[in-house]
Amino acid sequence: MTEAFRAPVLTAVTPYGPDGASSRVRVYDWMRWLGVTANVYDYLGAANASPGTLLRNAAKVRQAEGHVRKLASRRIPRLLLHREASPLSRGGLERRLMTAAELAVYDFDDALQWDDGGGLHRRVAPKPPKCHAAVRSADRVIAGNDTLADWATGLCPDVVVIPSCVDPAKYQRKTSYSLADPPLLIWVGSPSTERYLRLISTPLLDFHRRSGARLRLVSGADASLGPLDVMIDRVQWRRDRVGGLLAGADIAIAPLADGPYERGKCAYKIIEYAATGLPVIGSPVGANELALKRFGGYGPSVHDDWSDALDSLVSMSANARRKMGEAARRAVEEHYSFSSWSIAWTDAVGLGDFRARGPDQMGIEDRLF
Repeated sequence: MTEAFRAPVLTAVTPYGPDGASSRVRVYDWMRWLGVTANVYDYLGAANASPGTLLRNAAKVRQAEGHVRKLASRRIPRLLLHREASPLSRGGLERRLMTAAELAVYDFDDALQWDDGGGLHRRVAPKPPKCHAAVRSADRVIAGNDTLADWATGLCPDVVVIPSCVDPAKYQRKTSYSLADPPLLIWVGSPSTERYLRLISTPLLDFHRRSGARLRLVSGADASLGPLDVMIDRVQWRRDRVGGLLAGADIAIAPLADGPYERGKCAYKIIEYAATGLPVIGSPVGANELALKRFGGYGPSVHDDWSDALDSLVSMSANARRKMGEAARRAVEEHYSFSSWSIAWTDAVGLGDFRARGPDQMGIEDRLF
Protein backbone atom coordinates (compact mmCIF):
# COMPACT_ATOMS: atom_id res chain seq x y z
CA MET A 1 0.00 0.00 0.00
CA THR A 2 1.41 3.39 -0.95
CA GLU A 3 1.66 6.41 1.31
CA ALA A 4 -0.87 8.16 -0.91
CA PHE A 5 -3.46 5.55 0.02
CA ARG A 6 -2.62 5.82 3.73
CA ALA A 7 -3.01 9.59 3.78
CA PRO A 8 -6.44 10.83 4.90
CA VAL A 9 -8.63 11.62 1.91
CA LEU A 10 -11.44 13.25 3.89
CA THR A 11 -11.87 15.46 6.94
CA ALA A 12 -15.14 14.88 8.78
CA VAL A 13 -16.59 17.03 11.54
CA THR A 14 -19.50 15.67 13.52
CA PRO A 15 -20.88 16.47 17.00
CA TYR A 16 -20.99 12.90 18.37
CA GLY A 17 -18.87 9.79 18.57
CA PRO A 18 -19.73 6.36 17.11
CA ASP A 19 -22.42 5.76 19.75
CA GLY A 20 -24.30 8.89 18.68
CA ALA A 21 -26.97 7.57 16.33
CA SER A 22 -26.88 10.31 13.72
CA SER A 23 -23.07 10.50 13.53
CA ARG A 24 -22.77 6.74 13.39
CA VAL A 25 -25.29 6.37 10.57
CA ARG A 26 -24.30 9.36 8.44
CA VAL A 27 -20.50 9.39 8.96
CA TYR A 28 -18.86 6.44 10.71
CA ASP A 29 -20.82 3.66 9.04
CA TRP A 30 -20.12 5.10 5.60
CA MET A 31 -16.39 5.41 6.19
CA ARG A 32 -16.09 1.94 7.66
CA TRP A 33 -18.12 0.32 4.92
CA LEU A 34 -16.08 2.00 2.18
CA GLY A 35 -12.76 1.85 4.02
CA VAL A 36 -12.30 5.61 3.68
CA THR A 37 -9.22 7.02 5.40
CA ALA A 38 -10.30 10.12 7.29
CA ASN A 39 -9.49 12.61 10.00
CA VAL A 40 -12.55 12.72 12.24
CA TYR A 41 -13.30 15.58 14.64
CA ASP A 42 -16.17 14.33 16.80
CA TYR A 43 -16.09 16.96 19.54
CA LEU A 44 -16.13 14.93 22.79
CA GLY A 45 -16.64 11.58 21.08
CA ALA A 46 -19.73 11.17 23.26
CA ALA A 47 -23.13 9.76 22.33
CA ASN A 48 -24.77 13.14 22.86
CA ALA A 49 -24.05 16.80 23.57
CA SER A 50 -26.54 17.33 26.37
CA PRO A 51 -25.87 19.99 29.02
CA GLY A 52 -25.01 17.26 31.51
CA THR A 53 -22.47 15.71 29.16
CA LEU A 54 -20.87 19.09 28.48
CA LEU A 55 -20.67 20.00 32.17
CA ARG A 56 -19.18 16.65 33.18
CA ASN A 57 -16.49 17.09 30.52
CA ALA A 58 -15.71 20.80 30.86
CA ALA A 59 -11.96 20.36 30.28
CA LYS A 60 -12.57 18.23 27.19
CA VAL A 61 -15.06 20.79 25.90
CA ARG A 62 -12.40 23.50 26.03
CA GLN A 63 -10.01 21.21 24.18
CA ALA A 64 -12.61 20.29 21.57
CA GLU A 65 -13.47 23.94 20.97
CA GLY A 66 -9.80 24.69 20.43
CA HIS A 67 -9.36 21.80 17.98
CA VAL A 68 -12.32 22.68 15.79
CA ARG A 69 -11.46 26.38 15.74
CA LYS A 70 -7.90 25.55 14.75
CA LEU A 71 -9.29 23.37 11.98
CA ALA A 72 -11.36 26.31 10.71
CA SER A 73 -8.13 28.22 10.08
CA ARG A 74 -6.75 25.57 7.71
CA ARG A 75 -7.29 24.97 4.02
CA ILE A 76 -8.98 21.57 3.85
CA PRO A 77 -9.20 19.71 0.52
CA ARG A 78 -12.45 17.83 1.33
CA LEU A 79 -14.62 18.62 4.32
CA LEU A 80 -17.75 16.76 5.40
CA LEU A 81 -19.63 18.61 8.14
CA HIS A 82 -22.46 16.64 9.69
CA ARG A 83 -25.12 18.59 11.63
CA GLU A 84 -22.92 21.04 13.58
CA ALA A 85 -19.30 21.64 14.51
CA SER A 86 -20.01 22.60 18.12
CA PRO A 87 -23.04 22.55 20.42
CA LEU A 88 -21.88 25.94 21.70
CA SER A 89 -21.61 27.78 18.38
CA ARG A 90 -24.21 30.05 16.81
CA GLY A 91 -23.31 29.47 13.16
CA GLY A 92 -20.14 31.46 12.74
CA LEU A 93 -17.87 28.46 13.38
CA GLU A 94 -19.75 26.35 10.85
CA ARG A 95 -19.50 29.16 8.30
CA ARG A 96 -15.74 29.51 8.80
CA LEU A 97 -15.19 25.78 8.45
CA MET A 98 -17.15 25.59 5.21
CA THR A 99 -15.51 28.61 3.61
CA ALA A 100 -12.04 27.32 4.54
CA ALA A 101 -12.49 24.08 2.62
CA GLU A 102 -11.78 23.57 -1.06
CA LEU A 103 -14.83 21.30 -1.23
CA ALA A 104 -17.28 21.88 1.61
CA VAL A 105 -20.09 19.35 1.97
CA TYR A 106 -22.81 19.68 4.60
CA ASP A 107 -24.84 16.62 5.61
CA PHE A 108 -28.02 16.62 7.69
CA ASP A 109 -30.67 14.02 8.46
CA ASP A 110 -33.00 15.96 10.75
CA ALA A 111 -34.97 19.15 10.30
CA LEU A 112 -32.44 21.17 12.28
CA GLN A 113 -33.72 24.32 10.58
CA TRP A 114 -37.01 23.86 12.43
CA ASP A 115 -35.62 22.45 15.67
CA ASP A 116 -36.18 25.06 18.38
CA GLY A 117 -36.23 22.57 21.26
CA GLY A 118 -33.64 21.78 23.88
CA GLY A 119 -32.59 23.29 27.18
CA LEU A 120 -30.96 26.56 28.12
CA HIS A 121 -27.80 25.96 26.10
CA ARG A 122 -29.92 25.53 22.97
CA ARG A 123 -31.51 28.91 23.58
CA VAL A 124 -28.01 30.36 23.73
CA ALA A 125 -26.71 28.30 20.81
CA PRO A 126 -29.80 27.23 18.80
CA LYS A 127 -29.63 24.74 15.96
CA PRO A 128 -31.52 26.62 13.19
CA PRO A 129 -28.93 29.42 12.68
CA LYS A 130 -26.14 26.85 12.46
CA CYS A 131 -28.02 24.82 9.89
CA HIS A 132 -28.78 27.93 7.82
CA ALA A 133 -25.15 29.10 7.97
CA ALA A 134 -23.77 25.70 6.98
CA VAL A 135 -26.17 25.21 4.08
CA ARG A 136 -25.58 28.72 2.73
CA SER A 137 -21.79 28.25 2.93
CA ALA A 138 -21.67 24.73 1.50
CA ASP A 139 -20.53 23.81 -1.98
CA ARG A 140 -22.85 20.84 -1.77
CA VAL A 141 -25.51 19.61 0.63
CA ILE A 142 -26.38 15.98 1.31
CA ALA A 143 -29.96 15.79 2.56
CA GLY A 144 -31.36 12.64 4.10
CA ASN A 145 -34.75 12.96 2.40
CA ASP A 146 -36.81 15.06 0.00
CA THR A 147 -38.27 17.30 2.71
CA LEU A 148 -34.83 18.43 3.80
CA ALA A 149 -33.64 18.71 0.20
CA ASP A 150 -36.57 20.91 -0.83
CA TRP A 151 -35.75 23.35 1.96
CA ALA A 152 -31.97 23.32 1.32
CA THR A 153 -32.42 23.97 -2.41
CA GLY A 154 -33.51 27.49 -1.59
CA LEU A 155 -30.12 28.21 0.00
CA CYS A 156 -27.64 26.03 -1.92
CA PRO A 157 -27.65 25.29 -5.66
CA ASP A 158 -26.14 21.79 -5.30
CA VAL A 159 -28.27 19.47 -3.17
CA VAL A 160 -28.35 15.68 -3.40
CA VAL A 161 -30.60 13.27 -1.53
CA ILE A 162 -28.95 10.24 0.06
CA PRO A 163 -31.08 8.35 2.57
CA SER A 164 -29.74 6.91 5.78
CA CYS A 165 -28.39 3.50 4.82
CA VAL A 166 -27.57 0.15 6.41
CA ASP A 167 -25.57 -2.93 5.54
CA PRO A 168 -28.26 -5.65 5.57
CA ALA A 169 -25.58 -8.34 5.96
CA LYS A 170 -24.81 -6.95 9.44
CA TYR A 171 -28.35 -7.55 10.67
CA GLN A 172 -29.37 -10.83 12.22
CA ARG A 173 -32.18 -12.18 10.07
CA LYS A 174 -35.43 -13.17 11.65
CA THR A 175 -35.96 -16.90 11.13
CA SER A 176 -39.09 -17.80 13.09
CA TYR A 177 -42.37 -16.04 12.39
CA SER A 178 -44.48 -17.99 14.86
CA LEU A 179 -45.86 -15.60 17.45
CA ALA A 180 -44.46 -15.57 20.96
CA ASP A 181 -46.93 -16.13 23.76
CA PRO A 182 -47.76 -13.37 24.54
CA PRO A 183 -46.94 -11.46 21.30
CA LEU A 184 -43.79 -9.36 21.52
CA LEU A 185 -43.69 -5.83 20.07
CA ILE A 186 -40.42 -3.92 19.82
CA TRP A 187 -39.42 -0.26 19.62
CA VAL A 188 -35.80 0.90 19.30
CA GLY A 189 -34.81 4.53 19.66
CA SER A 190 -33.25 7.32 21.66
CA PRO A 191 -34.48 8.73 24.98
CA SER A 192 -35.59 11.92 23.24
CA THR A 193 -37.95 10.02 20.90
CA GLU A 194 -39.62 7.78 23.48
CA ARG A 195 -42.32 10.44 23.79
CA TYR A 196 -43.80 9.34 20.48
CA LEU A 197 -44.91 6.09 22.09
CA ARG A 198 -47.34 8.08 24.23
CA LEU A 199 -49.16 9.08 21.02
CA ILE A 200 -50.43 5.51 20.65
CA SER A 201 -50.92 4.66 24.32
CA THR A 202 -54.61 3.84 23.82
CA PRO A 203 -54.26 1.28 20.99
CA LEU A 204 -51.18 -0.27 22.62
CA LEU A 205 -52.90 -0.71 25.97
CA ASP A 206 -56.06 -2.04 24.30
CA PHE A 207 -53.92 -4.54 22.40
CA HIS A 208 -52.16 -5.50 25.64
CA ARG A 209 -55.50 -6.15 27.33
CA ARG A 210 -56.73 -8.26 24.42
CA SER A 211 -53.59 -10.30 23.83
CA GLY A 212 -51.28 -9.84 26.81
CA ALA A 213 -48.71 -8.38 24.38
CA ARG A 214 -45.44 -7.00 25.74
CA LEU A 215 -43.48 -4.05 24.38
CA ARG A 216 -39.71 -4.44 24.39
CA LEU A 217 -38.36 -0.89 24.59
CA VAL A 218 -34.68 -0.62 23.60
CA SER A 219 -33.27 2.76 24.57
CA GLY A 220 -30.74 4.52 26.74
CA ALA A 221 -33.32 5.84 29.18
CA ASP A 222 -35.27 4.48 32.12
CA ALA A 223 -37.96 7.12 32.58
CA SER A 224 -41.59 6.22 33.12
CA LEU A 225 -44.00 6.29 30.20
CA GLY A 226 -47.00 6.43 32.48
CA PRO A 227 -49.77 3.89 31.81
CA LEU A 228 -47.62 2.14 29.20
CA ASP A 229 -45.25 0.92 31.91
CA VAL A 230 -47.59 -2.01 32.58
CA MET A 231 -46.63 -3.61 29.25
CA ILE A 232 -43.04 -2.39 28.80
CA ASP A 233 -39.87 -4.41 29.26
CA ARG A 234 -36.90 -2.06 29.07
CA VAL A 235 -33.55 -3.09 27.60
CA GLN A 236 -30.52 -0.79 27.52
CA TRP A 237 -29.43 -0.02 23.96
CA ARG A 238 -26.09 -1.47 22.91
CA ARG A 239 -24.82 -1.80 19.36
CA ASP A 240 -23.85 -5.44 19.78
CA ARG A 241 -27.24 -6.56 21.07
CA VAL A 242 -29.80 -4.73 18.93
CA GLY A 243 -29.74 -7.26 16.08
CA GLY A 244 -30.65 -10.19 18.32
CA LEU A 245 -33.34 -8.21 20.10
CA LEU A 246 -34.98 -7.26 16.80
CA ALA A 247 -34.83 -10.77 15.38
CA GLY A 248 -36.50 -12.16 18.49
CA ALA A 249 -39.54 -9.85 18.31
CA ASP A 250 -42.80 -10.37 16.43
CA ILE A 251 -43.78 -6.87 15.30
CA ALA A 252 -41.82 -3.59 15.17
CA ILE A 253 -43.53 -0.26 15.76
CA ALA A 254 -42.53 3.32 14.91
CA PRO A 255 -45.08 5.97 15.94
CA LEU A 256 -44.28 9.56 15.04
CA ALA A 257 -45.98 12.93 15.40
CA ASP A 258 -46.95 14.75 12.21
CA GLY A 259 -45.08 18.04 12.59
CA PRO A 260 -42.49 19.98 10.56
CA TYR A 261 -39.57 18.56 12.54
CA GLU A 262 -40.82 14.97 12.30
CA ARG A 263 -41.38 15.28 8.54
CA GLY A 264 -37.64 15.83 8.22
CA LYS A 265 -36.73 12.50 9.82
CA CYS A 266 -35.12 9.82 7.66
CA ALA A 267 -37.03 6.62 8.53
CA TYR A 268 -33.90 4.95 9.92
CA LYS A 269 -35.83 3.16 12.64
CA ILE A 270 -38.09 1.29 10.23
CA ILE A 271 -35.17 0.67 7.85
CA GLU A 272 -33.42 -1.20 10.67
CA TYR A 273 -36.61 -3.11 11.45
CA ALA A 274 -37.00 -4.13 7.81
CA ALA A 275 -33.32 -5.11 7.49
CA THR A 276 -34.00 -7.74 10.14
CA GLY A 277 -37.06 -8.99 8.30
CA LEU A 278 -39.60 -7.77 10.84
CA PRO A 279 -43.18 -6.85 9.94
CA VAL A 280 -43.43 -3.10 10.52
CA ILE A 281 -46.12 -0.66 11.65
CA GLY A 282 -45.19 3.02 11.51
CA SER A 283 -46.67 6.48 11.22
CA PRO A 284 -46.73 7.55 7.54
CA VAL A 285 -44.93 10.84 8.22
CA GLY A 286 -42.19 12.25 5.99
CA ALA A 287 -39.73 9.64 4.71
CA ASN A 288 -41.60 6.96 6.68
CA GLU A 289 -44.45 7.01 4.17
CA LEU A 290 -42.37 5.91 1.17
CA ALA A 291 -40.34 3.44 3.22
CA LEU A 292 -43.48 1.77 4.57
CA LYS A 293 -44.86 1.40 1.03
CA ARG A 294 -41.60 -0.19 -0.12
CA PHE A 295 -41.55 -2.53 2.88
CA GLY A 296 -45.19 -3.55 2.59
CA GLY A 297 -45.67 -2.26 6.12
CA TYR A 298 -48.72 -0.77 7.76
CA GLY A 299 -49.04 3.02 7.97
CA PRO A 300 -51.88 3.84 10.40
CA SER A 301 -52.62 7.49 11.03
CA VAL A 302 -55.35 7.26 13.72
CA HIS A 303 -55.82 5.12 16.81
CA ASP A 304 -58.39 2.78 15.26
CA ASP A 305 -56.01 2.09 12.37
CA TRP A 306 -53.21 1.22 14.81
CA SER A 307 -55.51 -1.25 16.54
CA ASP A 308 -56.54 -2.78 13.20
CA ALA A 309 -52.90 -3.08 12.08
CA LEU A 310 -51.84 -4.84 15.28
CA ASP A 311 -54.79 -7.23 15.11
CA SER A 312 -54.15 -7.93 11.43
CA LEU A 313 -50.51 -8.88 11.95
CA VAL A 314 -51.17 -11.25 14.85
CA SER A 315 -54.11 -12.89 13.11
CA MET A 316 -52.31 -13.63 9.83
CA SER A 317 -50.39 -16.87 9.34
CA ALA A 318 -46.71 -17.22 10.20
CA ASN A 319 -46.01 -17.77 6.51
CA ALA A 320 -47.73 -14.50 5.59
CA ARG A 321 -45.66 -12.64 8.16
CA ARG A 322 -42.54 -14.34 6.79
CA LYS A 323 -43.32 -13.19 3.23
CA MET A 324 -43.90 -9.68 4.51
CA GLY A 325 -40.62 -9.62 6.42
CA GLU A 326 -38.58 -11.09 3.58
CA ALA A 327 -40.02 -8.62 1.08
CA ALA A 328 -39.13 -5.77 3.44
CA ARG A 329 -35.53 -6.96 3.67
CA ARG A 330 -35.24 -7.14 -0.12
CA ALA A 331 -36.54 -3.56 -0.33
CA VAL A 332 -33.84 -2.45 2.11
CA GLU A 333 -31.18 -4.06 -0.06
CA GLU A 334 -32.52 -2.26 -3.13
CA HIS A 335 -33.35 1.18 -1.72
CA TYR A 336 -31.48 1.74 1.56
CA SER A 337 -28.22 -0.21 1.46
CA PHE A 338 -24.67 1.12 1.32
CA SER A 339 -24.07 -0.83 -1.86
CA SER A 340 -27.02 0.90 -3.57
CA TRP A 341 -25.81 4.38 -2.65
CA SER A 342 -22.01 4.08 -2.53
CA ILE A 343 -21.43 5.74 -5.91
CA ALA A 344 -23.70 8.66 -5.02
CA TRP A 345 -22.06 9.13 -1.60
CA THR A 346 -18.45 8.99 -2.79
CA ASP A 347 -19.26 11.41 -5.61
CA ALA A 348 -21.05 13.76 -3.20
CA VAL A 349 -18.07 14.03 -0.82
CA GLY A 350 -15.58 14.34 -3.68
CA LEU A 351 -14.13 10.85 -3.50
CA GLY A 352 -15.12 9.61 -6.94
CA ASP A 353 -11.44 9.36 -7.97
CA PHE A 354 -10.72 7.08 -5.01
CA ARG A 355 -13.65 4.76 -5.60
CA ALA A 356 -11.88 2.70 -8.23
CA ARG A 357 -9.16 1.72 -5.75
CA GLY A 358 -11.65 -0.20 -3.65
CA PRO A 359 -11.99 -0.47 0.14
CA ASP A 360 -9.20 -3.09 0.38
CA GLN A 361 -6.67 -0.56 -0.89
CA MET A 362 -7.80 2.52 1.03
CA GLY A 363 -7.37 1.53 4.68
CA ILE A 364 -8.90 3.16 7.75
CA GLU A 365 -7.38 5.87 9.91
CA ASP A 366 -9.85 7.49 12.28
CA ARG A 367 -8.26 10.20 14.41
CA LEU A 368 -10.68 11.16 17.16
CA PHE A 369 -10.40 14.45 19.01
